[in-house]
This record gives sequence, C-alpha cells and structure tokens, in this order.
Amino acid sequence: MERRDSLKLLLVGAIGGATVAGSSSCKSDLEGSKKPLDGVDLNLSYGRTPAEKKLDQKVDEEIFLNEHELSTIAVLCDIILPATSTAGSATEAEVPDFIEFIVKDMPNHQLPMRGGLMWLDIQSNSRYDKQFVDLTNQEQIAIVDDIAYPDPDNKKPDMAPGIKFFDQMRNLTLTGYYTTRMGFDDLKVNSNYANVWDGVPKEVLAKHDVDYDEEWLAKCVDQSQRLTIAKWDDKGNLLS
Repeated sequence: MERRDSLKLLLVGAIGGATVAGSSSCKSDLEGSKKPLDGVDLNLSYGRTPAEKKLDQKVDEEIFLNEHELSTIAVLCDIILPATSTAGSATEAEVPDFIEFIVKDMPNHQLPMRGGLMWLDIQSNSRYDKQFVDLTNQEQIAIVDDIAYPDPDNKKPDMAPGIKFFDQMRNLTLTGYYTTRMGFDDLKVNSNYANVWDGVPKEVLAKHDVDYDEEWLAKCVDQSQRLTIAKWDDKGNLLS
C-alpha cells in the first residue's frame, strides 16, 4: 500500500463520522445532478459570520513565520503528501498557507513549530553541513525516516524532539489537505459545506423512491439566505 493511501485510511478512520457519514454522496465531482456550490462565492463568504471574517482578516495580516521557515514547511508538506498521477501535492493545495494561518490563529502551535523547524536545521547541519531545504531529496528523506514513526520503546531518545515535531507537521498537513476541494476529490467524498445544503442528492432519493416537494424546497432550502443569521424571540420563536 502506498504511503498516501495509508494516510487516507488513517484520516477517514479519524474523521469518518464527521465527513463520510455527514456526506450524502460519494461522487468526487460536481458535474452530476447535485451541485451544492452553484452560485456560491468561496472567498471566505459562505459559512462565515461578519465577526469571523474580521478575525480572519486580522490573522492574515499578522506575520509569524519567516520565508525560510515557510520554505521548510513547504518541503515537508510535499514529503508527507507528494503529487501522484491522480492527486495534487500538498503545496498545490496550498497547505503551507493553511499551516501559516493555523500557527497564527492558534498560538499554542507557534513554539512547537518554530522549535521543530530549528531542530530540523540543526540535525541537517550536523549530518550534511547544510540546512534542510538545501539537502537533496535523498538526504531529506534520510532525516524524515528517523522521525516519521513513533518510538514507544525510546530506542532513539535523540530523535524525540523531531518525532514530536513531525507528528505535528503530519497532522497539520493532513488536516489542511483533506479539507480542500483537492483533498475531497482525492478521498472521493462530496461532503456538506458550511451553510450550503440543498437536500439529499437526486440519485439517493431515487434509490429510495422518494422526492422533495418543489414548493417545500423553495421555502426551506434557499441558498440566497445561507448567510442570514436567524433571530429568535425570548420564547424561542423564530422571527426571521
């Protein structure tokens, strides 16, 4: 089994309840009868409240990682998830940008990330007298092979910081990749999107010999209202 396939199985096992069970179709494209993104602007508009968009903009404007650190992250991302004949690489899915955002949005990642990147360069300089990004792919993989797997028996105590760092990088890379359109296509999952739902796919309804009432759909599944925040009175009655 290829490494990417192994990672996909691990990911599906971890988020299966949220992604696969929550998905009403396993088609990887949007060319069929169900097109949940028709007319939807994906530039942080769907599923985002004004406060969330304001916070996103604030985080985007901050700077934490420098160019060298971002370059190292990009190399690691593509080692973890390289391109294949059927799927793009982590950098093609802009995973380094995701990691940069997460590190700024969740400061608890900052010290482990920066410390791990420093450890990686120290290890590279110790072995090859070069920084990690300047190594050959074979040299990079030689280091990664020493930190890519758990060490429950503590047989490699000097690798412990690297093992912990690589675990963080792998988790962030998988999360970033498999929450993109490219990642969903790789998993062959067409899951729900925040505030974007237009009912059960027609092929699923047909399989069970049921269908929606068009008048009901027009009232209850209105994508033009997906960004409207519901208002309730003190007695729990929906106002709008």
